[in-house]
Amino acid sequence: MKLLNVAGFFALVPTVVPALEPITTSLAFCGAAVMWQLFSPASWLKCRFLECCNMKDTLDIPALQMALEQKVFGQHLATQVVLKALSAHSGDKQPRKPLVMSFHGWTGTGKSFISKIIAQNLYRRHEARRRFIHQFDAVLHFPHAEHIKQYQEQLRNWIRGNVSVCPRSLFIFSEMDQMPHGLIDSIMPYLSHHETINGVYYGKAIFLFLNNAGGDKITEVALDHWRRQKGREEIPLTDLQSMLSAEIFNNRNSGFWNSKLIQKNLVDYFIPFLPLEYKHVKECIQEELRYQGHQEDEDLIIEIALAMSDYPSEDRIYSSKGCKTVASKVNLNT
Repeated sequence: MKLLNVAGFFALVPTVVPALEPITTSLAFCGAAVMWQLFSPASWLKCRFLECCNMKDTLDIPALQMALEQKVFGQHLATQVVLKALSAHSGDKQPRKPLVMSFHGWTGTGKSFISKIIAQNLYRRHEARRRFIHQFDAVLHFPHAEHIKQYQEQLRNWIRGNVSVCPRSLFIFSEMDQMPHGLIDSIMPYLSHHETINGVYYGKAIFLFLNNAGGDKITEVALDHWRRQKGREEIPLTDLQSMLSAEIFNNRNSGFWNSKLIQKNLVDYFIPFLPLEYKHVKECIQEELRYQGHQEDEDLIIEIALAMSDYPSEDRIYSSKGCKTVASKVNLNT
């Protein structure tokens, strides 16, 4: 039923009602109200049962905080920054620019996992996540450097089109260290301080860049603290962020090599993911056992965690693969 027809129905109601029984009249009114709600762009009913853009900024910060605290191990710096950044951005009714965060660290340290938690808390319904959360894998989606011009145009069109439909869109770029040089700079205007660009407002959008580049430098800092008998909690965030900014800008394999996004200070947060220690790997194994419905076997947990703690070779403090292979290790041993 079109909106015009709905309006017409309401105009005719006074002449129709006398000929209808009370129950029939109530059903007619209810049916019209439901149809009106389903066709209204900001309908609470449509958002309740169908997909709906998160226009009211209903990001549940306490739920997000609980998920980060309970499910992410060994990443106190990352979880603190992510929570503060999202709280500030979602609490701003008219952000001056999109929120742009760049995650850095070894594989298996939780970059993708935290991105997933953010996505799940931003849009709880699967259909909404499918429509308003957009994930790009550099290897899968941009495999050929010689096609960069085509990729640039496609990427700009995709972002512009989707943000025009849903301002609170989330864009996740993984494997940034495999990104063709210069591609990410093509979206620079959308990450800048603009009220609108050709009528489209980008300030509510969120961009996450996931990058292995910088992981070795982060590990060096963590290892230095350990050798000086300092806890990882004492590692200064500001030092790591400054180091990461310079490291990825000068690294040909970072996806941000000589990037204008860094030159123009458009990345709001460079977030370090520390290498995971033996105790963190144990927590991952315990969680995986629970997830697969197995009893916690302390001997098995210790055996797997010890085997995965392999760096540096003489001290074996960290897992070079983080928790990435935990699920397969548990499958093999249960």
